Amino acid sequence: MALHEMNFTLHADGEIETIPRDWSHTGVVGSGDMEILMKHADLSGKVEVKIVTPVTGFDHVWKMVLEKFVREAKTGDLKIEINDNNATPFIVSMRLKQALIEAKEGIR
Repeated sequence: MALHEMNFTLHADGEIETIPRDWSHTGVVGSGDMEILMKHADLSGKVEVKIVTPVTGFDHVWKMVLEKFVREAKTGDLKIEINDNNATPFIVSMRLKQALIEAKEGIR
């Protein structure tokens, strides 16, 4: 199966928060789920996202979900890697929020 890679650079308006440590991991790849890796990075407030997925043709949906997450979480200075296994937009949104909460609280 060929994998599709997407890369986005996003930016929240106004003041941002970031994660206090280098890495966070959440999720399990399988059964329509996904894996998210977050790393703090000095990106002038931006968020860089790399997605690897077997699904093609939904780049615009990914971008909308990611823009909403960055805007609502008011987060920045992050590198995010997502390894997707056919997750729905709702699951993507939920996993992103979960990963950010766990990263901010220092949960491994």
